Amino acid sequence: MRVEIWSDIACPWCYIGKARFEKALAGFPHRDDVEVVHRSFELDPGRAKGDTEQVVDMLAQKYGRTPEEARGMEANVAANAQAEGLGYRTEGRDHGSTFDMHRLLHLAKARGRQDELLTLLYRANFAEERSVFDDAVLADLAVEAGLDAEETRRVLADPGAYADDVRGDEREAAELGADAVPFFVLDRRYGISGGQPSEVFAQALEQAWKDREVPGFTQVGGDADACGADGACEVPQADAPEQRV
Repeated sequence: MRVEIWSDIACPWCYIGKARFEKALAGFPHRDDVEVVHRSFELDPGRAKGDTEQVVDMLAQKYGRTPEEARGMEANVAANAQAEGLGYRTEGRDHGSTFDMHRLLHLAKARGRQDELLTLLYRANFAEERSVFDDAVLADLAVEAGLDAEETRRVLADPGAYADDVRGDEREAAELGADAVPFFVLDRRYGISGGQPSEVFAQALEQAWKDREVPGFTQVGGDADACGADGACEVPQADAPEQRV
């Protein structure tokens, strides 16, 4: 059974959703028969390479919030991440183009190291004092994930390398109706949008396994926290309804 996950390294709910899905997968009796493939989705595809800014500043400017309100949004996401055992820095993180990261993830897929690189990219972006929008950092992370240093440098130096693969993933997401990430597709039969609780993923895995020969595509699970194609992310606010930020 194949599980495809559309996500972006800049999306905090993709980071959290990956951990929740992996928790469900770890308890799935047929986990050794599940192939997980990560697919590309850019939240800010129009941003130029090198055009970076602080996440708190971006949130404040984009949504008309004060810096204090933007920090509050980040604190709420951090609480969700920490509940899953994940590190999350609320200050000092950069926001920028993730296109080169997705290109490297396709290289990593071709070399059998995709999940390793994605895990390192998430950790560096959300938990560590490393900017994933720096080519030198990206090259180091790729080598840590098991990729060849020279091949990594060649891919980073060639904007066209694996570009078609990234765009192909994004077109396929649109064809499937995915307008927010993370978006999980189980055996091309079931779709799950957002960073659902682990229990929802566990139920979906069981159902998809049971219905492997059943044709058609079904959306399962209710609304969950996600980042939309417009870059907006669902962030739960303390003592208030959820709102798009």
